Amino acid sequence: MISYFLRRLLGSIPLLLGILTLIFFIINIAPGDPTARYFNPNISPEVIAQMRTNLGLDQPIHIRYFKWLGSFAQGDFGYSFGQLRPISEILPTVLWNTLQLMIVAVVMIFILGMLIGIVQAVRQYSVVDNVLTFFALFFYSMPSFWLALMLILIFSLKASQWGWPIQFPASQMTSVGYEFFSTGERITDRFMHMILPALALGVGGAAGIARYMRGSMLEVIHQDYIRTARAKGLSERIVIFKHALRNALIPIVTLLGLYLPILLSGSVLVETIFAWPGMGRLIVDAIFQRDYPLVMATSFIAAGLVVVGNLVADVLYAVVDPRIRTE
Repeated sequence: MISYFLRRLLGSIPLLLGILTLIFFIINIAPGDPTARYFNPNISPEVIAQMRTNLGLDQPIHIRYFKWLGSFAQGDFGYSFGQLRPISEILPTVLWNTLQLMIVAVVMIFILGMLIGIVQAVRQYSVVDNVLTFFALFFYSMPSFWLALMLILIFSLKASQWGWPIQFPASQMTSVGYEFFSTGERITDRFMHMILPALALGVGGAAGIARYMRGSMLEVIHQDYIRTARAKGLSERIVIFKHALRNALIPIVTLLGLYLPILLSGSVLVETIFAWPGMGRLIVDAIFQRDYPLVMATSFIAAGLVVVGNLVADVLYAVVDPRIRTE
């Protein structure tokens, strides 16, 4: 098992390199460069040319590529053109902010989605199943950015008019004066700011998981060993959650590796709408500023999440079903 994961990990290196190389050349051959935002009558062409020299943009693209690749291989992500500071100082904070949001969204996606799918499978073709199927399809087809706007409208801007007991914050990840709050107040404040963006990220995913879980559970609960467990007099709860659920989880585990990059791509819009200071918002700002080093660093992290997600899925395969072992 360990040798298998080491091979997978080593095999991901060419994949990451190929992705980064493709992104590097796409970004660098696009029209314009980071100095384009300084083009105005008050700045002479000589100053712009000096800026390009200082940023290394006057060199041929293949020279810039190999210089960037050498620095990247040493763990040096470079210097941000837009924020004018090392990228190593920027990434830790924004990455942690996004991971907090993604962890909450992933937990909600799989717990809520699996519970809804189990209920649908156990009560197949009932009114409950039909209602949950309708809402699952409705939220699954809903764009995350539109859901984010609706959540802000309903639970933040119109909360007091509609008589909601709680008005959730519409932007940022902390309130004004957060540094003066007690520990308990800080946890509560951070959680309140996290609810709406986490819902915007996770509701559609939970609806998708519910559909997969329903199909997987229906396939399992009609197996002979489930009928045998019921014939032995075991309670329905034990039959469903101990015997059926574990085998139904095998196809669901595959989705975990796919949802990590999906959540990161979804966070680009959701974090921008909620002004959440995370990776998604950072990527948008870096693209608009043509901040090449920062775009490359964030692309590397996104590609790395795909690899990590697949490795985590492989580990969970063995946990869910001990029969699955890769030698």
